[in-house]
Amino acid sequence: MPVYLLATLDTKSSEAEFVRSRLNELGVTVEVIDASCANRAGDRGQAVNAAAADAAMIIAEAFAAGKVEGVLAIGGSAGTTIGTAAMRTLPIGVPKLMVSTLASGQVRPWVADKDILMLNSVVDIAGINRISRAILSQAAAAMAGMVQHADSNPKSKIQSPKSDRPLVAATMFGVTTACVQRARKILEDAGYEVLIFHATGNGGQAMESLIREGLIAGVLDITTTELADELVGGILSAGPDRLTAAGQMGIPQVVSVGALDMVNFGPEGTAPAMFANRKFHVHNASVTLMRTTPDENTRLGAEICRKLSASTGPVAIVLPLRGVSAIDKTGQPFDDPAARSALFNAIRENRETLELIELDQHINDAAFAEAAVKRLLQMLSATACER
Repeated sequence: MPVYLLATLDTKSSEAEFVRSRLNELGVTVEVIDASCANRAGDRGQAVNAAAADAAMIIAEAFAAGKVEGVLAIGGSAGTTIGTAAMRTLPIGVPKLMVSTLASGQVRPWVADKDILMLNSVVDIAGINRISRAILSQAAAAMAGMVQHADSNPKSKIQSPKSDRPLVAATMFGVTTACVQRARKILEDAGYEVLIFHATGNGGQAMESLIREGLIAGVLDITTTELADELVGGILSAGPDRLTAAGQMGIPQVVSVGALDMVNFGPEGTAPAMFANRKFHVHNASVTLMRTTPDENTRLGAEICRKLSASTGPVAIVLPLRGVSAIDKTGQPFDDPAARSALFNAIRENRETLELIELDQHINDAAFAEAAVKRLLQMLSATACER
């Protein structure tokens, strides 16, 4: 099978030929795709979008036919948009490498929830020189290494691990680590493999995608903090579809309210001016947290119930009445009984037929983790018996 090399050949033919030759020298078969958009109708933005859609279709069809060993692309903003669009059609485990002028910045728009390796081109991809030669050679060597040492069918390996243990997805933040680590140990002892997703927006998106791919047996969604960023405008939103996949797939889920006391922003002073009078906590040099208000918590509670009420499978909400994060408890920066009460009351008032478990514990208490896992294991057992 070949590695597909995507490039806009109207401007980057010499660079693409250099990469193709290096891959051939390393024993890799290459199929070059011309992703040029200069001759397409519409303005440049429309042309790039059209080229991205075509590239994605070509790669998806080739993969379905068993003809894709990996995808490598080179480019600036247009080439990155086109190349990564194609890469995102592939499952996790298929080698994906994007050499980009944009790779040293915020790459989430291009990587999304896939395992795309971004390599900073350092200089513009405009000719072969001592810098671009080194970078493009590295790219070719990296792709050769990935395809020559990769599992022959990464998707099958993910779906059917040798241990044959069912997969449980869990969500964690630094401020809910104690809870999720305890829960993971219990689940592993019970025979499950646990995938922990860092609730930083991309993590939640990745979890939702894997659930929709049918890989996950159950979800321990302890840390739903991404909902707060989506509602308030923080930097770690997982988008409007967060907390919907498990319900749509009908798999068991136990959901809590971990880290809904906070909205995430960048370094101190970077939060929008409209929040100037809010309560902040500097988590580290790169992250500043803002305490959610009672009104925001009321809306979050209602949103959780609205989404979970659409579930086609078993679901339970577990509330830690003494605090939802490491910094939301007595003596900690985000201790706010009024905000907690607003969150809990909104869930009580909107849950309708949803199962609700209230525990007079903090989210990081071992007993809370044990209770949440116990309920999930009961659901998983009941689901297995129905099959």
